[in-house]
Amino acid sequence: MARRVPRPAGAGAWGRSMGQGLLRKSKIGDNKSTQVDLWGGACMVRQVENVLLVLEYFAERRAPATVAEMTDHFGWPRSSAFNIVSTLAERGYLYEPRARGAYYPTPRWLTMAQAVSEADPVPAALTRVLDRLVDETGETAWIARASGLHVVMLDVRESPQMLRYVARPGMRLPIHVTGSGQALMARMATAEREALLKRIRYQAYNRNSPMEAETVRQQIADSEERGWFMSNSAFSSDLAGVALPIRIDGHAYAVTTAGPENRFVPRMPEIAAAIRGAVAAECGAGALDMTPLRAEA
Repeated sequence: MARRVPRPAGAGAWGRSMGQGLLRKSKIGDNKSTQVDLWGGACMVRQVENVLLVLEYFAERRAPATVAEMTDHFGWPRSSAFNIVSTLAERGYLYEPRARGAYYPTPRWLTMAQAVSEADPVPAALTRVLDRLVDETGETAWIARASGLHVVMLDVRESPQMLRYVARPGMRLPIHVTGSGQALMARMATAEREALLKRIRYQAYNRNSPMEAETVRQQIADSEERGWFMSNSAFSSDLAGVALPIRIDGHAYAVTTAGPENRFVPRMPEIAAAIRGAVAAECGAGALDMTPLRAEA
């Protein structure tokens, strides 16, 4: 069973929501786990994880917090919380906006994030594709790229509907299980894809999870013949998605739209056409070329 971790801020949604690996939005102070481990059981460095949890905590709280409040929220020893906060403050990542000992992140986080993002930006045309898709389909849409055994969401637009797929930039999903991942695998050279299939740990994430390499190969072949890629309760229950692989400036991306299974599955051909139309309009028809890449630029 995957290790359960506290739900990152921003991974939930207001109201009644659903998401890939996400159950519901928890309240501030509710320390119950609501996200399964999407990192495939990878070992985490505890101190690094705790720093990230502090940042995510502030992103959801949106207000200063004392060391005592963080201790209560995370269930950490006070000394551990104090050491983390003190280190972040000394490095210029937290400050005390008032004299009562409450801390809040400084703009240094934003400055660093912008510098990183500007060095490897998501093409502007793809952000416009996402806007079009949410407007046209009413469902959540995202851009993803391959990262080892996972796909990583680079940009996300959530559906405005109360019942929706919940996602956030940075979310990682198993590459062989999802429509996004199989779309990206289809763009790989055969040798690269086969090497990846040998490294995958096949497990039953959900009722339709592929449990062997041959199943993944067949699903990719079926999707190429159909003209679009899909998943349906392969990773999370009652969620379905449609994806198309595209190529911009020599880089492979997957454009995906997803939503609740009962609402989404009957619309799959329609949504695939919407993705194709949005990509052609914003990126040009050449971006839809299905030829496998020999090597990533």
